[in-house]
This record gives sequence, C-alpha cells and structure tokens, in this order.
Amino acid sequence: MTSHSREATPTIIAQNAALRERLPFSDTQDFEDANRGLLGKRVPNAIRNAEGTVVWDNDTYDFLQGEAPDTANPSLWRQSQLNAIQGLFEVVPGIYQVRGFDLANVTFIEGDTGVLVLDPLVTEETAAAALELYREHRGDRPVTGVLYTHPHVDHFGGVRGITTQEDVDSGRVPVIAPEHFTEHAASENVYAGTAMARRSAYMFGAALARGPQGAIGTGLAQTVATGNITLIAPTLDITATGQEEVVDGVRMVFQMAPGTEAPAEFLVYFPDHKALCAAEDATHTLHNLLTLRGALVRDPHAWAGYLTETIDLWGGEAEVVFASHHWPTWGNERVVKFLSEQRDLYAYLHDQSLRLINQGWTGIEIAEHLELPPVLENAWHARGYYGSVSHNLKAIYQRYMGWYDGNPAHLWQHPPVEQGKRYVKLAGGADAAVANAQAAFDEGDLRWAAEVLSHVVFAEPDHAGARTLLADTFEQLGYGCENGVWRNIYLSGATELREGKFGTPTVSASPDVISALTPEMLFDAVAIQIDGPHAWDLKLSIDVVLTDADVRYRLRLSNGALTYSAAPQNGEAELTITTTKQALPVLATGALSADRLAEAGIELSGDTTVLERLAAVIDPGDPDFSIVTP
Repeated sequence: MTSHSREATPTIIAQNAALRERLPFSDTQDFEDANRGLLGKRVPNAIRNAEGTVVWDNDTYDFLQGEAPDTANPSLWRQSQLNAIQGLFEVVPGIYQVRGFDLANVTFIEGDTGVLVLDPLVTEETAAAALELYREHRGDRPVTGVLYTHPHVDHFGGVRGITTQEDVDSGRVPVIAPEHFTEHAASENVYAGTAMARRSAYMFGAALARGPQGAIGTGLAQTVATGNITLIAPTLDITATGQEEVVDGVRMVFQMAPGTEAPAEFLVYFPDHKALCAAEDATHTLHNLLTLRGALVRDPHAWAGYLTETIDLWGGEAEVVFASHHWPTWGNERVVKFLSEQRDLYAYLHDQSLRLINQGWTGIEIAEHLELPPVLENAWHARGYYGSVSHNLKAIYQRYMGWYDGNPAHLWQHPPVEQGKRYVKLAGGADAAVANAQAAFDEGDLRWAAEVLSHVVFAEPDHAGARTLLADTFEQLGYGCENGVWRNIYLSGATELREGKFGTPTVSASPDVISALTPEMLFDAVAIQIDGPHAWDLKLSIDVVLTDADVRYRLRLSNGALTYSAAPQNGEAELTITTTKQALPVLATGALSADRLAEAGIELSGDTTVLERLAAVIDPGDPDFSIVTP
C-alpha cells in the first residue's frame, strides 16, 4: 500500500459482499489438494541473485490470511491464498512439484539414475532454489533431462539454474520441446518484446506494493521473478501425438496441442505413474485467449478439441492430472470431470460467440451479456482469475472479425488525444467533465467515471483534479476485480498517475533469447527498428556471410524497409560482414559500429560508413512508453 491508497467505497464493498454470498466458499477441496503431499518448505523463501538482490520473495504474501478485506475481491483473495502455498510436494511417488517459487511450477520426474525437470521456471535463480529444495528432500540426483511444455518464458527461463550448456551439448541432458519451440520463444520475446514487457509490468503488478490494497496475485500465480532469464535450445523435438520417448527410464507419451495456450505446446502422459501433465491447457482458472500484455489470439475451438482428445487418450486410466500452474487433481473420476469442464468452458465461449456474431452482435456487446452455464459459473477452476470471460469473448470476436465492428462511425475515429479534446469541449470544459465524473464516481458508476476522466487526462495531461480522480477510480475498479491481472492493471494505472511511470522491471529479450534467433529472425529484429520516414531516401546494401552455415545473405535498405535474401545476387554489396551464426546476434543488440563489430571478431570489408548510415536510422523501442497518459 502507498500513502495515496484509499479505502473501498460502498459500491465496491457491496459488490464484493454479493459475490461472497453467491459462490460456494464452503467448498474447501482445493485447499486440501493444494496442501496434499507437502514434503518441505523453503524458510524463509526469499531468493537472491549473485549480487544479493532479492528476485523472489513468496513470504511477502503472508498477509493472505482469513476473510478477504473490503479492498479485495473475495474470490481472487481465495485464489491467491491457494497460489501462495509454497514448498515441495509429492504428486505421486516419483513425481514431485515445487510450487510458490515463481510464476509457474517446476516438476521433477525421477528416473533410473537422476531426475527429469519439466518447465524450469522464469529465472535461473528461482529454478536453482527449487532444485535445491528437491534435492534436500529427495537426494542429490543429477539432472538427466529437461522438458519445455511450451515457449512462454515461465517454462524455460530458469534452465541454466538446473543444467549447463556443456551437459546438453554432450548429450548427457536432452532438452525436449514441441516442434517450432525456439522460433516462437524467440519471436514472442523480441519482435514486440518491448511493448509486451511494458504492458506486462502492468499485468503482473511489478510496481505495486504487496498487501490488501496492492498486489495480491495474478490468478495464474502470484507474480513473476525478476532474475536472469536464460534459454538452452531443445535437442529433441516432439512432432506428433502418440510419440513416445524414454529418458533415464522414464516413459513419456506426448500429445501435440499447437495454437492453444501457446503456438507450440504439448501435453505429456507418464504411463508408469498414470499421471497426466496438462501443460497450461487445463489449469485452475479460465485462461487467456488473448493475454492483456499482447499476443496472437489463441484458438478456443482447437483448445476444446485437444482437451477432448486428451480425455479420449487417457481419461480411462489417468489417476492424477497436474499442470504447469496451480495444484493437481487426483482420482480418475475427478480427473475426467475437471478436464471435461475445462473443455466445455472453451467450447462454450467459442460457439456462443459465433452464434451471437452471426446475429450481428459486436465484441463489446457479447462480452457484456454472455454468461456461463451454472455448472461452469460455480466451478472454481473455471473462474476468470487470469483470463476473464469479458476479454476472452472480445478476443474471439477479434479472431474472427478483426478490430472493426461494422459501424461506419467506428471506421475512422480520432486518436485518444484528439478524442479527449473534443469530449472535453462537449462537456463544457475539463472542470465540468471532472465534475460529471465525480458524480459518476459518487454514484458507483466507476466505468463511466474512468471513461470521462481518461478523455480529460488525454486532452489536458496536467489537470491535477482529473489525474487524482482517475487514479482513485482505477483503484476502486481494481478492488472489485476477481481477475488478478485486471486488478494489477487498474492499480498500476493508479500508481503511474500518482507517482509517475515505473518502466519495465523485467526484460524478456535476454541475451540467451536473442542468441536463439535464426539469422532471418535477427535481420527482422533489426528491420522492425528502422525509422521508416527518416530512411525514405536512404539506400544501402550489406552482404552477411556466415562461414559456419555456408550461406550469404544480401540485406537491402530502400524506401524505409530493410529486406534480405539468401538467393544469389548480382553485383557487389557496399559492405560485406563475415562472421558465424554464434556471433551474429551482436547485430541485434545495437552493435552497429565498425569498432564494436571488430571487437566481437566480425570481419568487415568494403565501405564501413554503411554501418553509420544504418545506425542513424535505428529507432529502438521505449520500455517506458506512456499508457494512461498521452
């Protein structure tokens, strides 16, 4: 809590109280499951990097006790209590999970001589701490394999905390992932990485104090660790459902599920344990179809179809299902019920959205009116803690229909600043607009207050009254949110209005991630930084020769666009860069001077002033761009 925080208004208190009465809070099965099999905890659970900086501290959530306060949605409070439970847990003999050490879970599957590690968290520091806790209770077993279920950073970023590049290169530790893993892991964290990371700071509440009036969790887990993100490329691709692999005596059968929670994803069944890892396709929340940090819209129809396939494949025998987040579900009947309800959840949202789309409804209208069936509405694991019914329905509309809702009035709207100026004029000036918003705030119409005040702030960014009241409005909206991400976003907006921009605490485009880019992706990473208008009249050509790949690329800049080709070219380029695939990533890190490239062992021949001309039109992303102000 900051000194600026307010108490909950009567509107939010009443809203939260009504939800408390409506949902089945007497059902405590999740608490039994989340505590089952506890072998030990890390006390205290503050994890530090090599410099001594705390990168994770689960103990800061110790306030999550008892009934929810007025400033927190009681359903989200309950979910956060469950997510804050930390330690090493036995799923079944031979399979163990560490939970509460990062955004995701890490799972350890014991083999004949060592242990396989599934989804090694976000950072090497948290992954190393989790492995240490596992070894404290299960012995000092060597890591004999690594599995990445999908290419989101919380499922691979800690890999160097549990193994080394040398052990992977030697073949001692295979790294298993779905096909196209590296392509998606690198592209998501680099191409739009700056914008995604900035919005992630809002989404995960990076600048929020932890407490009843601040961050209480994201619904998927508590938050993201801030240590070192690493990546070791896979050595074994899984390409087909039914593919079987045995590593260190551990039998695994894979199910491909691309286009669900990630562009590349697999589920994995351990037949000797009758245990199913659902990756992130069946967790204890409605997941995102479009994450609010930004991403490609996911396919709920395919998602539901893959879960049907999962039930068909293993529903007759699985005795436990666990995932990369949350806690397991035990017992065949409960496993099938859980998977079936998760399947029905995504199918219902998809099919009903299309039904209403074909009746002329827009995304906003569908999101405002469509309700879940009673069984799903009252299933704790189907609640909208991370993805919400509201923004997922809008995502489905976007997937099929795009941004335009068909109304010509929305085809060519003014941008936010110009809209703001006109709304303020329409209202009779900024002060009159703020007075209107204050009346809406007092009446409990917080959504309208936010709409009006945002227009005022974009029209007159320095209007103190508008900024103060908008911050108060965002805060109250946050207090009422069942969705952890919505709460963080609202409270982060309030924080920036009151205290100024807080930037991007975690950079996902780490050196390891950049080094995993293909040469073509590295050239793309440079191309998207070209300041087009400043490069309209600039023409240049560069040949890039990769000696270890026997390939020559011709890069051209013309009409503000940097393009490339590996086909044979006529004539000589102005500059030739000779290097290796391993050294090439230095180009994507801004090293476009002849001296810096030479220091990296890269050979240059021709007109080196080409580099200066190219560097002059590079416009890198801004990790501190404005969100709630113009």
